[in-house]
Amino acid sequence: MLNISRNTLDLWLKRKAQVGDCRAIRHYQQGCRHKITDWQRFSEFVQQHGDKTQAQLAQLWGDNVTQQNISDGLRKIGVSRKKRPTDTKNATSSGAKRFKSD
Repeated sequence: MLNISRNTLDLWLKRKAQVGDCRAIRHYQQGCRHKITDWQRFSEFVQQHGDKTQAQLAQLWGDNVTQQNISDGLRKIGVSRKKRPTDTKNATSSGAKRFKSD
C-alpha cells in the first residue's frame, strides 16, 4: 500500500517508541571526517613551507596525511596550488601557421 518494506515500517515503529516521533534523522555527519582539523596551524604550516609540493607537504605534516588531503585542505583555506609559468609569451608566435585568405 505504501510501497515500503516491512523492515522500514518496523524501524519507524521502533523509533516512535524510543524517541517519540518517527521523523527522519537530520544533521548527522556525512562522509569521512577531515584528517586535518587544526586549520590555523595548517594555514601557518602552508605559509612556512609554500615552496614545497603537495606530496612534500604531506610528508612534512605527518599523521598519515596524503597528497589528496593536503589538496583538499588547501582548497578549504582558499590557497591555490603552485603553477608554472607558460613557455610561450604569445599564443600566436611568428612560427605559427597562418590561414590563407583567398
